[in-house]
Formats: sequence, C-alpha cells, structure tokens
Amino acid sequence: MSTFKDLGVPAHLAAALEKRGIKEPTPIQETLIPAAATGENLIGAAPTGTGKTFAYLLPALTRIDPSLRAVQILILAPTHELAVQIADTARTLVQAAELPLAVQALIGGANIKRQIEALKKKPQIVAGSAARILELSRMGKLRLIGVKLLVLDEFDRLLSKQLADDVRAVVRLLPQQRQTLLLSATAPTAAVRAADGLFAPRLIRVEEVRTTCENYYHRAAFRDKIKAVQKLTRRLPIRRGIVFVGRGFDAARAVEKLRYEGVRAVSLLGQERRDRRRAALDAIRAGRAELLIATDLAARGLDIEDVDYVVNVDLPEDVRTYRHRAGRTARAGKAGAVITLVDDKETERLNDLAARMALELKPLPVK
Repeated sequence: MSTFKDLGVPAHLAAALEKRGIKEPTPIQETLIPAAATGENLIGAAPTGTGKTFAYLLPALTRIDPSLRAVQILILAPTHELAVQIADTARTLVQAAELPLAVQALIGGANIKRQIEALKKKPQIVAGSAARILELSRMGKLRLIGVKLLVLDEFDRLLSKQLADDVRAVVRLLPQQRQTLLLSATAPTAAVRAADGLFAPRLIRVEEVRTTCENYYHRAAFRDKIKAVQKLTRRLPIRRGIVFVGRGFDAARAVEKLRYEGVRAVSLLGQERRDRRRAALDAIRAGRAELLIATDLAARGLDIEDVDYVVNVDLPEDVRTYRHRAGRTARAGKAGAVITLVDDKETERLNDLAARMALELKPLPVK
C-alpha cells in the first residue's frame, strides 16, 4: 500500500489529511493523483464513497500560486448542495494545511450581492453551478482567465442535455491552456463520448471494490410503502437513513405522514428553497433527524457520514441509479444496508436489476 507522500502529495497536505484520520490513499487516489500531475485531461471513474473529491483536490492545491489573487481552480457541480459540500471540503483541507488560500462557493438561489462581495477577496478556488458562474461572468464580477484546472464533478450529469449548454459556455470563458479532470461514479458511454468531444480525456476506471453493504428487498403494497418506511424505522436500528422517492410518490406528503407517526424526517427536494435544503442536510448530519427523504437529483454526489440504511421506495430506474443510491451508505469501509421496497408487480424488474449487477438480494429479516 502506497502513502500520499509516495504519490507526490506534499508533506503539509499529507499531514492535513492525517488530522482527518486519512492515512492511506484509496485506489482512485493512487491512480488519479500521479496521473493528474502530468497535466493531461483525465476521466476518473470510481464507485461512490471511494475518495474522488480528494483525488482531484490534492493535485489541484499543488497547482495554485498563493501570491496570485485570482481564480485558478474552477470546480463545477450539478447541484447546489454538492457545490457547497465541495467548497466546504476544500476549505477544511486548506485550513488544516495552513495554506493562504481562499475558497468560494457560487451557486444559484443564494444572495448574489453577497457572492459579489465575497469575490472582492479574490478566491483562488471556486466551486459552483455553471449557471451562476456564467451570470457573474457576464456581469463582469468574475474573471476566469487565470484558471489552470477545471474539474467537472459528476460529469455525466453536467454533460446531460439539461446542463451541457451552460457547461460549454463556461468552458469557452477559460484559457485553452488548462487541464480538465472529470469525475463520476459510473461514467456511462454516452457521457464519456460527450467528454471526448470537449476535452479528449484519458479514461481511468477503478472497478468496484468489495464493501460491507448488504442488499435486501422487503415486500410492501405500492400504496403502503410510506407506512412500511415508518414501521422499518421502528423495527431497525436506523440512526441516519436516506429514503429515495421518485415520480410515484409525493415526497412532501411522505414527510408529513412520517412526522405525524413520530419519525424525525426531513426532505431534500429539488423544488424546495435552498435554505430549506441546507437546513435538512444540517439536521441529518447533526443527528436531529433520522431520515432524509430525497430525490435522486437532489442527493446526487452528497457525502453524508455514517448513513447506515438506504431505502428505495421507488424502484431505481437502472443499474446506475441503484449504484448511486447504494453509494450513500457503507462509505469508507463502514457497514451499511440497502432496502428496496417492492410490490408484486415490481418483483420481476427488481430481479432483472439484481441479475445485471450480479447482486445478491436477500429478504429483509423482519416480520
């Protein structure tokens, strides 16, 4: 097993990681960090919870000239929550390493006047949404001519039809002589093809590692699934769980029902105000809530520590969605479980999904 110093990570950054209890690099970090040092464009594909954020932040921090007060690292994310999470992680690492660098999150839905004021401090690292970065650039408040490294976190989502135009517009604002790193848990073929047309990156894929995640199914009639979630909360030792709902359920109504039954539940839904979504994340992370009811888009890429259960109320649409959901638990070698609620009509679809993933699905051992 190599160390961070073996990968060329400076001693002060390795020491900062050790303060967080991170002593050994993960497989994606072992592969991506030295490859990024060459300056080539790269795709890093690795399962969720395997340390992709540090895999690009560590080489990014070595590229920054602290004396230059301008944006040098630009990180794009598909959701506001993920952008804020990345900025918080970068800021924590910078502070632990005692680096004289400023980090700023720039996302839509936040007070733009405050963001303009924050930009006067001339941050070297910016993480944000493409739409807000374009808006600030067009206002003349954000200059990107000094960017050395562009990172697309969850690049498959960023290059989807909904977001690709804004991402391309941001890329046109950047200098041609810069590096691009693209990260994803799955890196599907269509996304890799889109990335190839923009950046011609080399693909680095780290195969799924063995985890301590158990996969269960639990039978419940479609109309009774929210009631089943309430019962499972009482019968299982759930300390911090994420419940995924899709189009088939009114998520806001599900939260109301669970709260009525005494379950400490909060929601993370795309249509909610940003301050309410942030409050929900704070509540689940602090232990004030035991369940986070979320949609796939809202929870994409989020790192919430010590999630012990993931519950699929709606069946995942495909293998990629199942893996993204399952990746919220059993992170960093910890134990966790995924429970999929399934009615009689969904059994065949779930079995087909499990077969395509070579997944052992077991009945949940509760009455």
